[in-house]
Amino acid sequence: MQRILFGWLPVSVGDVLYGVLLIALILGLVRFSRRLVKRELTRDGLLGSLRRLVFFCLLVYVLFNGLWGLNYDRKGIASQLQLDVKPYTTPELTALVQRIIVRLNGLDSLAHLRRGELSASRAVYSGAIGAYAALADSDSRFAYPHPSVKSSLFSYFGAYIGFSGYYNPFTGEAQVNTVTPAFTQPYTTCHEMGHQLGYAKENEANFAGYLSARASADPVYRYSAYFELYSYAAGELYRRDSGVVAGFRKQLRPGIRQDFRELKEYNRKYANPMETHIWWLYGGYLRANRQPQGIVTYSDVTAWLIAYAKKNGWETI
Repeated sequence: MQRILFGWLPVSVGDVLYGVLLIALILGLVRFSRRLVKRELTRDGLLGSLRRLVFFCLLVYVLFNGLWGLNYDRKGIASQLQLDVKPYTTPELTALVQRIIVRLNGLDSLAHLRRGELSASRAVYSGAIGAYAALADSDSRFAYPHPSVKSSLFSYFGAYIGFSGYYNPFTGEAQVNTVTPAFTQPYTTCHEMGHQLGYAKENEANFAGYLSARASADPVYRYSAYFELYSYAAGELYRRDSGVVAGFRKQLRPGIRQDFRELKEYNRKYANPMETHIWWLYGGYLRANRQPQGIVTYSDVTAWLIAYAKKNGWETI
């Protein structure tokens, strides 16, 4: 229903609402501070302001849970696909990284040749919609009717706080940060669309994004997904055995290593002290919504990939 209501609009309604709310909060704080300095606040006036604030917070809480938050209690994609997700061994993780490297190297040339044709955001979003359509051909549970994918109005701000995309629970829109490196945006789009299908937890949305991107006929989407998954899997393997990862990096083709350098430069350019605090707060939000690992939940997708490979065969990764 949310996508039907707002999907046809070219601008992000959710971002506009966030902007209006931010301005209203600032103006309200200024008025409150002015009355406080002038000692115009009475006890009844102060209690009235407090009641309005509490009511507003409760309203947001109820709307959030009614429109979105209950999805955190779903059995989820592992139950749907009957995956036995459990802790994995280092050899299994090593096998996953090796498999992803093969996929990445095989897609490198095709993806780089095709990438220039997807310079426009709308082309990226259209391709992601096509990816889900291809996935839905084999599994109707991933059907994605009534698209609602928008470019974030706060892309530059998002770059500084470290967000590549986000889902708006109040309007059902998927927002993509268009400042991020182009090769990351196809997978980010597929990830946020996974949220729109009700996969609330970040590892679930990551896995739904992977399945859809893998189903795409466009190598750019498959490359974008495997690039992100390599980051997660290799990062975890590095914590277990850094020497093995150093050898794997040398196996990546030059174009892929150049993309990692570009991503590293992007992160360096927008790095700032505020980002750490934002991610700490967001980690708390994730833990409060049945994701006890916090930010690490994103990289938990490696466990899902290994469970999928053990059930369906490593060649399916």
